[in-house]
Amino acid sequence: MDDDELLRYSRQIILPDFEYQGQEKLKKSRILLIGLGGLGSPIALYLAAAGIGNLVINDFDSVEVSNLQRQIIHSTESIGQEKVISAKERIQAINPLIQVDVLDKKLTEQELSEQIKLADIVVDASDNFQTRFLINRLSCKHQTPLISGAAIRYEGQISLFNASEQSPCYQCLYDDNGQQEDLTCSANGVLGPLLGVIGSMQAIEVIKFIVGFGRSLSGRLMILDAKQMQWREIKLAKDPECPICSR
Repeated sequence: MDDDELLRYSRQIILPDFEYQGQEKLKKSRILLIGLGGLGSPIALYLAAAGIGNLVINDFDSVEVSNLQRQIIHSTESIGQEKVISAKERIQAINPLIQVDVLDKKLTEQELSEQIKLADIVVDASDNFQTRFLINRLSCKHQTPLISGAAIRYEGQISLFNASEQSPCYQCLYDDNGQQEDLTCSANGVLGPLLGVIGSMQAIEVIKFIVGFGRSLSGRLMILDAKQMQWREIKLAKDPECPICSR
């Protein structure tokens, strides 16, 4: 690590339990981030600023004016641009020292599987159950830790699913029976800063897991009611009948 890096990351390097060794771990890590919307925006910005060595970003949408209320990685000048291109420009403006790989299409199951296998952690910032269930299944297959977040209207939630431990997976929480209703921001609305809170927490969980300090959210679901500004914690148990993680 050169002098420029030491100065850039100095405020976290001096933290107890982080230090120089923690920064080196971040520099060597590869993170797969799926979705560059309201959640993906703060996740990408904070991971880039923290010095994640290789950030792989995936989205296949373009920036629309209605995105700008909450998707803070994009700007008015980005309207019409592919989200991954807009995001990469902003990421590199914040930290040109990291490597950013762009996946600007809807990945096939095989392509997604290969990317999850390569990653140290996958961060789910997608907006539909079909994608979340697929990411969970492939994360379990490759034993890649999954940090999942979601937010709609005034409520957000976050958890970490670690298939390498005896902890529950995403499907232990939500049964993939085809009856889950996708709640979209366009139909239901969402408070912009709520996505910033949940996305920032996802970034924290990535950093904690890579560096190796603190208590993770494995086996715990954190739920935020932003209207009442109240957090709830639900303990998650592994489903012995889960078709994904209990095989």
